[in-house]
Amino acid sequence: MSFYYKLSTPTFLGNEMAYSRQAIHSGMLATNGEFIDRFEEKFNKRLKTHQIVALNSGTSSLHLALVLLGVSKGDEVICQSFTFCASANPVIYLGAKPIFVDSEPETWNISPELLEDAILNRLAIGKKPKAIVLVHLFGMPAKMNEIIAVAKKYQIPILEDSAEAVGSKYMDKYCGTLGEIGVFSFNGNKILSAGGGGALVSNNTALIQKAKYLSTQAREDLPYYQHLEIGYNYKMNNLSAAIGLAQLEQLEGFIERRRQINSTYRELLSNIPGISFQNEIEEARSNFWLTAILIDENITGFSNDQLRISLMKNGIESRFLWKPLHLQPVFREIQFFGGSVSKNLFDKGICLPSSTDLNYEDQEKIV
Repeated sequence: MSFYYKLSTPTFLGNEMAYSRQAIHSGMLATNGEFIDRFEEKFNKRLKTHQIVALNSGTSSLHLALVLLGVSKGDEVICQSFTFCASANPVIYLGAKPIFVDSEPETWNISPELLEDAILNRLAIGKKPKAIVLVHLFGMPAKMNEIIAVAKKYQIPILEDSAEAVGSKYMDKYCGTLGEIGVFSFNGNKILSAGGGGALVSNNTALIQKAKYLSTQAREDLPYYQHLEIGYNYKMNNLSAAIGLAQLEQLEGFIERRRQINSTYRELLSNIPGISFQNEIEEARSNFWLTAILIDENITGFSNDQLRISLMKNGIESRFLWKPLHLQPVFREIQFFGGSVSKNLFDKGICLPSSTDLNYEDQEKIV
């Protein structure tokens, strides 16, 4: 179905066309070319303390990050349940096993208390988790101080899935720079879109060098093709990097606009009882990639699905929140720690159109 107001579309108002033409005219469209270096350099300057490796998707970035953390067959990795399946699928790729943990109701991200419960349970049977994969859902930073304290206590590395949180901050530090490794996604509907692509981030130079090596098929630095390890075809292409660089130049403006869109929804919906929003805790500054609301059907008289259908009939795209991974048929045998927080969020929640180019009048029509 064609929607007049889409959930999240990219905004191309900068140098996207100019840089793309340069990349095409250079003849360098694959995994070499100046725009890959320029994109990485600009991102590095933004992060200051960390370096990135530009890759071809958020999923490949997660997979490579798990490889770098030494995850292998038979290992266990703690994963946030309330997220997209790509946060856990790479664990399965490696022959390891995810252990799902419920969310807390404030930020909707992984619960620090339940995280510790899960770790203690696994330690009691001699299965120390190899890593913790947390997600900053819809751009909202998780409660990192508490999570980091738990991770340090049991000496388990944190892998930040910041696919939805480019530019979000926690305690004035960028999401993706708070754990051992962070990953980003630049997919078509993200706040920074390269049409596809992702990145791996770390302040560990050895990990960054290893990521660059493995992401280019683990080719040795020789005048002929020689490989000592199994590598991956994960490097970002030059054309995506050209678009990504132009988007990166505009990122702060995109974030401010999405934050204003969220604020406008709060204003326009403030007089409707039974509707609530994802909380932004004091320590956090979300990019509000998507504005998500909860609907208390007992108060509003309508459900999230009824609202979705009504919006759809009026040419407005919306979407359910993520179905928790522990409720997905493909993961039915996976152990879950928690209660019903993520299920309640899924049952009540819906994402509203959040494209950067929405104006106040657009949002009035949507509401």
